[in-house]
Amino acid sequence: MAASYDYEDAPSRHDEETGPQGYDPNFVPDSVKSFVTHLYRHIREKNVYEIHQMYETSFQTLSDHLFKDTPWPSVDAVANYVDNDHVVLHGVVNMQLPNQWLWDMVDEFVYQFQSFCQYRAKMKNKTEQEIALLRQFDQAWNVYGVLNFLQALVEKSSIIQILEQEKEGIEQFTATDGYDYSGGSNVLKVLGYFSMVGLLRVHCLLGDYHTGLKCLLPIDISQQGVYTSVIGSHIATIYHYGFANLMLRRYVDAIREFNKILLYIYKTKQYHQKSPQYEQILKKNEQMYALLAICLSLCPQVKLVDETVNAQLREKYGEKMARMQRYDDEAFSLYDELFSYACPKFITPSAPSFEEPLVNYNQDAYRLQLKLFLYEIKQQQLLSGVRTFLKVYSTISLGKLANYMEVDEPTLRTILMTYKHKTHAVDSEGKIISNADVDFYIDEDMIHVVDTKPVKRYGDYFLRQIVKFEGVINDMDRIKLE
Repeated sequence: MAASYDYEDAPSRHDEETGPQGYDPNFVPDSVKSFVTHLYRHIREKNVYEIHQMYETSFQTLSDHLFKDTPWPSVDAVANYVDNDHVVLHGVVNMQLPNQWLWDMVDEFVYQFQSFCQYRAKMKNKTEQEIALLRQFDQAWNVYGVLNFLQALVEKSSIIQILEQEKEGIEQFTATDGYDYSGGSNVLKVLGYFSMVGLLRVHCLLGDYHTGLKCLLPIDISQQGVYTSVIGSHIATIYHYGFANLMLRRYVDAIREFNKILLYIYKTKQYHQKSPQYEQILKKNEQMYALLAICLSLCPQVKLVDETVNAQLREKYGEKMARMQRYDDEAFSLYDELFSYACPKFITPSAPSFEEPLVNYNQDAYRLQLKLFLYEIKQQQLLSGVRTFLKVYSTISLGKLANYMEVDEPTLRTILMTYKHKTHAVDSEGKIISNADVDFYIDEDMIHVVDTKPVKRYGDYFLRQIVKFEGVINDMDRIKLE
């Protein structure tokens, strides 16, 4: 059992010397020999559970004890302990690996691309040596190469065809979490699957939200899938999916998915406290609450939000959301604040300018996206007054509403058309969808408001009261009466 491999007692780097000159890539400590030997055996046996235990626990422990400041031993150094096997050394895909490991490969690939673009864009304090290297390797982490690599994994894995066949009942990919229990390999298929999420992330970083969502179309976000089998993948998928929909004015889709993932995190985060990803989970959780606050301020569809999530949201952003409804200078600064806190770290993928004076341009992409977002908020300013009146009346004449809003009728018609435009969006299938909490139609010179009463949900309320009652009973049972 992997759990019995006691790497907690592995000697520190000072106890187990790596050679007379410090780090030696060819020196393999005994604990690493044992780790590699066991890992090799489990990979050969396709024992996914044990591989996952060693990857998540043992590898982290050894890295913390022995390799905090230096790399692991070289491939050649450990080759003898895996019989020079190409499966382990060169990544032949005829093996079963944990989904967590495969997700981390794609996740780290995109992260390294993003980090390099941010690094390259900070030109101001670069040394001459760094500038020379950037000139020499000007195609390093080329954006087309990154996109082509991820797309190649999608195509080579045939994952889109597999997911289509699954809908017809021919394949069982989601039901097995992507694992192949017939003796085959899951590596290429799952890498291709996660690469679709990787493509969504990269396109979001570039500000191309439509293409990003198009890349994710083969995955049915409304259902459980392989992307939900790894908490990091689940959060990254919904975060970028929700953000892309927010920027495309598909507020209802964003609200619905943010609500589901935030409720899931609320119920399960205690199980991830020992995970290395726990801090990242909490950070993304807070960012998605900020994005949900933006969505609900622009599209007040509170009926789509679970009461538990809504209570958390009101506690975090209730006061700010009330001020954001006013669309004054303070409201715009709050939209700016929440967007800046919750948005992805946008990148500029082009090579830098080496002309003097050198300047930093790592914030340029962010400023552009912020400018576009705030421009949208400015346009929404006209709609706040219309929404207020439409909530009060079931029918009202154009002349009367124009008088209330202190505009002439042609201007009012323009405002109402703007309202229709801003509360509707085009979905991924090209259909027009409504985000309106209050809708209307005009018949001759009369405005008729469509009544959309929210459906009252009593289930959540009773479930919460039952849980509270059970807690009270448990507390009473622990009290010892004298």
